[in-house]
Amino acid sequence: MWQKIARLFVIKTRTEAFLVIFALANGAVQRGQVYLGQYPGFGGKLLFLACTGSVFMAGAKMLDCIKHEAAKTEQEPAKA
Repeated sequence: MWQKIARLFVIKTRTEAFLVIFALANGAVQRGQVYLGQYPGFGGKLLFLACTGSVFMAGAKMLDCIKHEAAKTEQEPAKA
């Protein structure tokens, strides 16, 4: 039963990854807007950039891992 629940939290396709990236981007932009309000000027803009930049890195890593897992499953021989 725990395996079924754990499978809900595994990103298996590119579409799922894009949905997660979209959610991360929305949260990062909201957090960045809060930073712009709290720290007006150059500091707030840097924090906003850091929030959104982290989404790019996380998204790239997710998409890269999906490609890696797909290649790995193609190379494995069929288990009988």
